[in-house]
Amino acid sequence: MSHDGVGLRAVMRSVAFLTAGALAVPVLTGCGSDDEASTPLAAQDIASAARAQVADGGTLRWAVDEVPETLNTFQADADTGTTRVAQAVLPSMFRLDAAGRPVRNPDYLDSAKVVETEPRQVVLYKLNQQAVWSDGREIGAADFAAQWRALSGKDAAYWTARNAGYDRIAKIERGANDLEVRVTFSRPYADWKSLFSPLYPKDVMGTPDAFNDGARRKLRVTAGPFKVQKVDTAAKDVVLTRNPRWWGHPAKLSEIVLHAVPRDQRAAALADGTVNLADVDASEAGRINLATREKGTGTPLQGSGRTSAKKLRAWALAHGFDSDDVHAGQKKLRNAITTYLRQQQDLRGYEVRKSLEPAYTQLALNGSEGPLADERVRRAVARALDRAELAKVVLTPLGLPAVPVGSHLALSGQAAYADSSGALGGQDTAEAKALLADAGWVAGGPVKEQKKGEKAAGPERKKGDESAGGDDGTYIVGEDNKDARDHQDHTKNDEGGKHLAQEGRQHTGKQGGAPGAYAPRGTAAPAGAAAGALAKDGKALILRFVLPSGPGSQTLRAVADRISGMLQKVGIRTDITTVSDESYFKDHIASGQYDLALYSWPSSPFPATDARPVYAKPVPAADGSLNVEQNYTRVGTDQVDQLFDEAAATLDEDESRDLIRKADSRIWAAAASIPLYQRPQLTAARKNLANAGAFGFQTPVYEDMGFLKKGAKPSTSPSS
Repeated sequence: MSHDGVGLRAVMRSVAFLTAGALAVPVLTGCGSDDEASTPLAAQDIASAARAQVADGGTLRWAVDEVPETLNTFQADADTGTTRVAQAVLPSMFRLDAAGRPVRNPDYLDSAKVVETEPRQVVLYKLNQQAVWSDGREIGAADFAAQWRALSGKDAAYWTARNAGYDRIAKIERGANDLEVRVTFSRPYADWKSLFSPLYPKDVMGTPDAFNDGARRKLRVTAGPFKVQKVDTAAKDVVLTRNPRWWGHPAKLSEIVLHAVPRDQRAAALADGTVNLADVDASEAGRINLATREKGTGTPLQGSGRTSAKKLRAWALAHGFDSDDVHAGQKKLRNAITTYLRQQQDLRGYEVRKSLEPAYTQLALNGSEGPLADERVRRAVARALDRAELAKVVLTPLGLPAVPVGSHLALSGQAAYADSSGALGGQDTAEAKALLADAGWVAGGPVKEQKKGEKAAGPERKKGDESAGGDDGTYIVGEDNKDARDHQDHTKNDEGGKHLAQEGRQHTGKQGGAPGAYAPRGTAAPAGAAAGALAKDGKALILRFVLPSGPGSQTLRAVADRISGMLQKVGIRTDITTVSDESYFKDHIASGQYDLALYSWPSSPFPATDARPVYAKPVPAADGSLNVEQNYTRVGTDQVDQLFDEAAATLDEDESRDLIRKADSRIWAAAASIPLYQRPQLTAARKNLANAGAFGFQTPVYEDMGFLKKGAKPSTSPSS
């Protein structure tokens, strides 16, 4: 989980919850065209080119958020940089195609299939006979067995972050020859294709010491088109060079340098050549697009002293300068503008490639306590939302498809995807008001003066939270209609367009739904709810909405303001508070100190394994606390857990897919997590850089990346 798009399997770990009551939901199926394969909403955009058009040699300088703390993807502090290194230098038995579905990697596998189901499931891997480690040793059963033992969870000396799937293996042995590996499972495992991707050499997995420390800064033995040359923390670089023992298509690039650059400094790094490929936010993407359109016109600098300070400040504000520069002295501002214009000149050699990330942004509702412990209040929040409008706020300014996400467990294009939002129902203000009335929240009801030490309706605000506006670290949308309206108008004027698709750190809902998802027939909607606060037992209905405050969080702020306006229409007020990025997850999301929050989840091709801990029912720990694993909404049911378990245990792919869709319908009905939109993916790249950019679902093909030969051109449309 992250609000900055962390790598997929590096963040999928565990879950738990405390529910206010089991949902009375009968058998639910995914709504929509279950039997028709969906397609990705946006194609990847990587300037595809045939290898013959790509020159040999050159260095790709690729921005990452930070130098990876470890090169072992199975450790808790692995990140997206770790994943990039592993993809370039290590074997993967399966990789993802453009639709986010696992496909055999022919560089390592001739075949892999289930050859026995009784008495136990057996998978037979037949390896590519050319596949060797960089030290010359053949890849074989010993490597598979070492990785299984390290990740099985049976030896606590291995500091592993996850063991899902590996804990189901009973034994691994050599097959009929050295190129065959037989994996026997102790119980059926549908997601067996998720295993051994990546595969580390036995040198890394063979002992706890090697696993825990041996691959944090070095990978001496690899087996990909590239190898790790060095990790230079002082220079903030991870340097990858060609692997001379690589047997596949030779790498076009001589070198790939992963260089750490903060998100808000990437335009400058691109301009000065520090990097030539970087994920960027919407504001920096706008700078690059503007640079390609401008030809030196529009500069406010017409000679010393000729432009007034007022005009300079107006120009700087219009071009996204921060307030410190805008309100600095005229000399400092002129210097900042001069630097900006020089960078704009250099940015003309770049273009922005765009797609959608394999991740979605959700509204999380903390159901552990307070008003949202009542299912009816959670459903009222969900029914108040116009998810299509929220998707448009983020994606339409970028020219990307603004389609709300219809599943918690897959995205359009993936095998398990179906729009199951009908289990909850679409936007319906009257129904939302009726649900609140049925839950006892009355418009204009008496509100007791809060006594010292008495807890408010939602989680208590932690000391040190930063302000989103106002003097007390918060502003309440709905407390004063004029103030709320003024704030929303300000957001539309200042945030709309430029920052709408930024995120600091990812099928329209149908009417109808499951029994229990609506207020009882005949429940009257409270009149004038939008104009007056709802109250119950002397407490006003105010939900604490916590957001990150770091660079790139403007989109989340814009979306949160729209959500607050929608909730205000049904009588729900929101107490919006921003906190530091460092505090957002640790002190608020993970600890349950919030009512509403926005963050993103990656989408996995193996939801039965990877999504289960995100939605599983929490269980009490030995010390009396609640073990929520990764279920930060703290809402779960036994039925959902059972469906995940059944989906992971069947080897019938159609049956597993149907079980996943049923689980998704129940998750929708619980109304604790509301998927909103697939996250935009914006990547700045040198115009002559081929086969790299906004990859979408697909695993990058590192050996094909490179710079076009003189006169060569990439395909004219995004890759499919």
